Amino acid sequence: MSKIHKTALVSDKAKIGKNIFVEPYAIIHDDVEIGDNCYIGSSSVVYDGARIGNNVKIYQGSSVSNVPQDLKFANEETHFFIGDNTVIREFVTLHKGTKETRKASVGKNCLIMAYCHVAHDCVVGDNVIMANAVQLAGHVHIGDFVTIGGAAIVPQFITIGTQVMIGGGFKTTKDVPPYTLIGGYPAKFEGLNVVGLRRRGFSNEDIQTIKDIYSILYMSGYNFSEAVVKILEKYPDNNYAKEITDFVKNSKRGIIGR
Repeated sequence: MSKIHKTALVSDKAKIGKNIFVEPYAIIHDDVEIGDNCYIGSSSVVYDGARIGNNVKIYQGSSVSNVPQDLKFANEETHFFIGDNTVIREFVTLHKGTKETRKASVGKNCLIMAYCHVAHDCVVGDNVIMANAVQLAGHVHIGDFVTIGGAAIVPQFITIGTQVMIGGGFKTTKDVPPYTLIGGYPAKFEGLNVVGLRRRGFSNEDIQTIKDIYSILYMSGYNFSEAVVKILEKYPDNNYAKEITDFVKNSKRGIIGR
């Protein structure tokens, strides 16, 4: 059964699932949908446009689906989506989309730690971990199984590929291709996210292939366009080669250097 504290302000227009626990002084606005078995912490605010899945935990002082920090926003109807089983820790700020995409989102099975910010029009994939005070600017795209260390900064329009690990305190200024380990000042390619890949069942053969692909991309002396051609010549039918080279070719900001 749901338990909503008497000091919480929950709109009777909001669509609330079963077994919801709402702590004191939380506020849930009108145009909100919350799934089953969710927890809403004290003094958190769930604004219009929030679409929250099942088994989501939102801790105290967090702000979900607040209006974007974008001067062009004119109160268009937009949304913020949170996938099932995601945990939003204390004082996280999640801003909904602008008219450009109409939404922002955090996927399933994510852990967004205290003081993180996910700006307007961001798309955060599934199984992502963002440590304390990570800051995502507008229109950032984060792939699945990405881990970002505390206080890292991702500027607007950056894309981070799947299975990337970014160290704490670093700032990425260009797109980050999949499976990589990123660190330094300025942030740069430091190798593969080998520990993460092994944890997720990648074989030694797969890891070695990905290493070789990145050796061609970053250490062969070719520019990125030339390296893409060489990778596809060597691995014409390999899925990892296609994924990585497609990422490089489709990058609008250019990929991070070595």
